Amino acid sequence: MKFRSWIYFIGEAFKSVFRNGWMSFASVGVVTVTLLILGVFMIINYNVEHITEEMRSQVEIAVWLEGDLEDNEVDDIRRELIKTDGVEKVKFVSKDEGLDRMKEQMGEQVVQGYYEDPEKNPLPNMFEVSTLEPEAVPQVAEKIQQYSEVEMVDYGEEVVETLFQVTDVVQYIAFILMIALALTATFLIANTIKLTVYARSEEIKIMRLVGATNWFIRWPFLLEGLLLGFLGSAIPVLLLRYGYVNLMQWLYDNTAFFTTGFLDLQQPEAIFENMDITLIALGTTLGAIGSISSLRKFLKV
Repeated sequence: MKFRSWIYFIGEAFKSVFRNGWMSFASVGVVTVTLLILGVFMIINYNVEHITEEMRSQVEIAVWLEGDLEDNEVDDIRRELIKTDGVEKVKFVSKDEGLDRMKEQMGEQVVQGYYEDPEKNPLPNMFEVSTLEPEAVPQVAEKIQQYSEVEMVDYGEEVVETLFQVTDVVQYIAFILMIALALTATFLIANTIKLTVYARSEEIKIMRLVGATNWFIRWPFLLEGLLLGFLGSAIPVLLLRYGYVNLMQWLYDNTAFFTTGFLDLQQPEAIFENMDITLIALGTTLGAIGSISSLRKFLKV
């Protein structure tokens, strides 16, 4: 195809966008609104996944040791724990360190007297064990419980299993809703682009009757669809970036859940690294598909 033909097609596409101003505005508006809603839900889904993974990664196994173990026996258990399948990290917590933690968490009155006479300290030496996969915690705890020097293991079995079940359900529901919203967005965008083509059906028929080839007619509409889709997807990308960064800053400055570090949101770079490309590719592709599919009916004259 000749270069001047491409110049003509691109020029016609831009002329058509401005000549059919209201329909172009409607198409861009629908693309913007639907992709904005889809983008908001994608951001929510990213953060649900991030928060649930953070909660899962904090699950640890507390391994309480028998009280009369020598230092070399404690070192032997440490080596056994490190070699256990599924274990990522092992941290030793002495009974003195455990007392300091209790004081910090429950107040000085609770530990009164124990510091003056360390022999009265009722806490055992223990290990805190992290696993490579949070879901492996119950299996790893069961293995560790079988070691003869271990008095007890604890990982909050009921709480952890409930947490895993709830986070699995939340992620499943979020994924289903995001797919449903993406399909809805696809339907709305494609049909709005079709309306712009239907509104110009007479123009297409006349071009067809005077001998224009199918692709000579198609290219301006295809480029117009790409342009409308790109504009409609670029706007929500900019709004989502600006809105998320500012909302995140406001939450960390004014909300106790975030200022104390109890909850942590996903960083903008991690979210928008792929989401920008996804939304723009989705918008431009749907714009092109909507234009091409709508033209088939009129090219059969």
